[in-house]
Amino acid sequence: METTIDATGEAPAETAWERYMKPEMWSSWAPQIMGVDYAESRLRPETFGKVRGPLGFPVDFEILDVDEPGRTWTWKAWFVHRSLGLTLTHGVASTTNGTRTWLTVRGPSAFVLPYVPIAKFALMQLVRK
Repeated sequence: METTIDATGEAPAETAWERYMKPEMWSSWAPQIMGVDYAESRLRPETFGKVRGPLGFPVDFEILDVDEPGRTWTWKAWFVHRSLGLTLTHGVASTTNGTRTWLTVRGPSAFVLPYVPIAKFALMQLVRK
């Protein structure tokens, strides 16, 4: 299954982009993230990490692509030794009043459908001023 959601807000596009690019900031705008274990200070392709979710539930991830000029990035988050997971592509664009961010989620519907409302809320936080 694949679906795309978006959100708009008053934060400048550069601010929203930096909130994505610095994993230590993720928990400040994504309430489902309790912490991130990632060796780099900024996202880079072909790197790995772990997101700690509610109750400390770990989700491993790999950064697949980062396009700084285009302000898009893609990662794979998985459970159970890469057998179950989601591929997520994010984007940020300037608007006349701030920012539009979007997310395309691909994976089994059993993961995509419950994740979409959580992700929508997080995107709205990402673009808040």
